[in-house]
Amino acid sequence: MTALLTTQPSIEPPILLSIQQLSIILQEKVILSTLDLSLNEGDILGLVGASGCGKTTLLNAIAGFSKPSKGKIVIDGNLLSDGEHTVPAEQRQVGMIFQDYALFPHLTVKENIAFGISKLSKVEQLEQIDHLLSILKLDDYSESYIHQLSGGQQQRVAIARALAPKPKLLLLDEPFSNIDARLRNELMVEIRLLLKQFKMTAIFVTHNKDEVFTFADKMAVMAQGRLLQFDAPSIICQQPNSYQVADFLQLGSWLPCQITSTGVQSLLGELAIENNSDKKADLVYLLVKPSKLLLTVLVDDNNRANAQVEYISVTEQGYHYYLSSLDDSVMDKSMAFKKLSLYSDIALSLKQKVALSIKPHDFLFFNKSTNS
Repeated sequence: MTALLTTQPSIEPPILLSIQQLSIILQEKVILSTLDLSLNEGDILGLVGASGCGKTTLLNAIAGFSKPSKGKIVIDGNLLSDGEHTVPAEQRQVGMIFQDYALFPHLTVKENIAFGISKLSKVEQLEQIDHLLSILKLDDYSESYIHQLSGGQQQRVAIARALAPKPKLLLLDEPFSNIDARLRNELMVEIRLLLKQFKMTAIFVTHNKDEVFTFADKMAVMAQGRLLQFDAPSIICQQPNSYQVADFLQLGSWLPCQITSTGVQSLLGELAIENNSDKKADLVYLLVKPSKLLLTVLVDDNNRANAQVEYISVTEQGYHYYLSSLDDSVMDKSMAFKKLSLYSDIALSLKQKVALSIKPHDFLFFNKSTNS
């Protein structure tokens, strides 16, 4: 007899954090507005957005340091806040790493880490402390005081202290901002592995989208107290849902285009798109990633030129250029572009005229005014 192979359906992890219609209003100013968000157990979320958009306020609300005006916060099935009643911060099993560390200067590194696990036996405390000291490369500083450490070392102590009690949810406010670049990537990988080992759910605030790619499973983009998009980082970067998301994450350059019933007109040529017969003539912006630009260096025929070099730098990806449209070729000033980003191995000079074209791909058009 031939055995039948059956595929077991993947089991979705339980939801650990659920936020429903969360709003915070302070002195008649809306800080957070009807925000919905949920995370499965073990998810690591990278929260990004411009300064003042409400990222840290959201962390404080989850931790219990800010009281929501409306909405619910539920962790592991326990209602922590419903706009009227709120569970104190110390009873939430939420760990938080502050941007300024908030370490105890009168305690050693080992004593700082032990602060939140005093209820464990001495043997368990030492085992947990030694494990974290090793992972975070702090073995040689266990008896040092905080003022004897560098900023990066202090940050690692803060991370170790927050991880020690093994909270259900860990909140991190720009945890890698004071760590040098080489150690930062290494540390992010190590901490991610540690969180995955403990199946710990975490939310971290950052201004660096590259940190989200290294550290997070999910990404949330915020603006003016609202959640603009929430998904896997790769999906958001490939399919941003608005001009605002794509522009904040700097996913590419913007090429003004005019949509007509026959196609899309731009200073880099006509773009063929489907299902545009019902569209009225309108100015939109095409998101152009550097890899989608085709560069042609002109030898004699400058009549084909449609752009010129405005900026040059050298990167690990080759030369990095910003290119602008030629003034004498722009009949409609709204179609002009000033800063198309391009990487190339070809050496160009400032103000050199070149020909640019767009490679065929799935075009993403957005409207600035409606963020769509």
